[in-house]
Amino acid sequence: MQNNLPTHTTQNSTTPQGVPLWRLLHATAQVVAAVKGGRSMTALLEAQPPAIRPGVQALSFQVMRWYGRAQALRAQLARKAPPPAVDALLCSALALCWDDALAPYAAFTLVDQTVEAARKNKDTRGQANFVNACLRRFLREREALIKQTDEDLLARWNHPVWWVQKIQMDHPKDWEAILTASQAPAPMTLRVNTLQTTVTDYLAQLESAGLKGQPVGLSGIELHKAAAVHQLPGFAQGMVSVQDAGAQMAAPLLLQGLDCSQNLRILDACAAPGGKTGHLLELCPTAQLVALDVDPVRCERVIQNLDRLQRKAQVVAADASQPETWWDKFLFDAILLDAPCTASGIGRRHPDVRWLRRESDIGQLALIQAQLLQTLWPLLKPGGQLVYCTCSIFLAEGHGQIETFLQHNTDAVFLTSPGHLIPQKRQINPAVQDNLAGEHDGFYYALLQKRL
Repeated sequence: MQNNLPTHTTQNSTTPQGVPLWRLLHATAQVVAAVKGGRSMTALLEAQPPAIRPGVQALSFQVMRWYGRAQALRAQLARKAPPPAVDALLCSALALCWDDALAPYAAFTLVDQTVEAARKNKDTRGQANFVNACLRRFLREREALIKQTDEDLLARWNHPVWWVQKIQMDHPKDWEAILTASQAPAPMTLRVNTLQTTVTDYLAQLESAGLKGQPVGLSGIELHKAAAVHQLPGFAQGMVSVQDAGAQMAAPLLLQGLDCSQNLRILDACAAPGGKTGHLLELCPTAQLVALDVDPVRCERVIQNLDRLQRKAQVVAADASQPETWWDKFLFDAILLDAPCTASGIGRRHPDVRWLRRESDIGQLALIQAQLLQTLWPLLKPGGQLVYCTCSIFLAEGHGQIETFLQHNTDAVFLTSPGHLIPQKRQINPAVQDNLAGEHDGFYYALLQKRL
């Protein structure tokens, strides 16, 4: 999902696509209100009518990135929060126009069209004058109001205060860089299917298609500019997949040191949507791979991804924590546990996550992670390997989780990794770029081996 905003400002109240701006603002406010109510922005945007989806998506991404500043400004303008629909519309406008350098349209155009959106919709019509008064005051006193919110943690970092404090505690040296990086849009990164081509050859194909990129990681390419998948040469034939550079570490980490000519039995325990599943089968084509996901609909996505890659796996809709419902009693040579987590490491791609999560989610998800580790470990052969990973930057879901597991499982050891590949345990953060993964999301990885 891309979040490319218009690069112009305009006095016109109609967008380049011919859609009235007030309509986009109204739909954006509805998305914001739904996120505040606990719903994922991804599903909300997919449900938008095609005619307005690109515009609503672009505006919604920007609002979610600057929603902390918007909330702090709204508190200055109206100490008492207005009704949810009105608050969402007002905060959306403030997030979009608080900084001229970031604004997709001129500030007075955004204000005018926000008031128009308030007037045209029944949930906000009675508060149109209130919205107008707040936003006109903001335009008059913008510099002073912004200055008043500069020292507010919520406004300064555009993450919930508890989140900021958690990052400060977990990453005392890098916390500012991590939070800053979370505000920037993520690059589009591809994984080349080395069964079909090479990174060098695919870069040449991209060049022929008018696209440019640079190599990252072991078989990745970071595009200089995002593109629709139908523009990618060979995408429909499985030549390439879209996958973050950090996520591309999981499959080679799990397989390093294993002999893929031996028809390995591999378990991908939380497989959907299937990116890592496909990568495992590209690297180890003869593997007998079981791909699990608790959601049957998401299992269909795994199957579709594998079909595009021309790979086969046993895809099962089942709960990984209940092996008695799906396991055939044969031990696995390798297990990939991409555990459910807060997704705190992928805020650049999904800026709504920070507003969906509660601080209590960390502890609740850590319990699920621990249960999955304890349940799946007995399914691994002696000498077998397990990769535990999360797309989280909270230590309780990464290093802390593995340290606790090792204390209670003396047959588990960190597996020493060859230096030219991937370190066996690693917290990678979106603020840190390196030669291995280029620019990436936040992830934690640990490679464990069961003692013989």
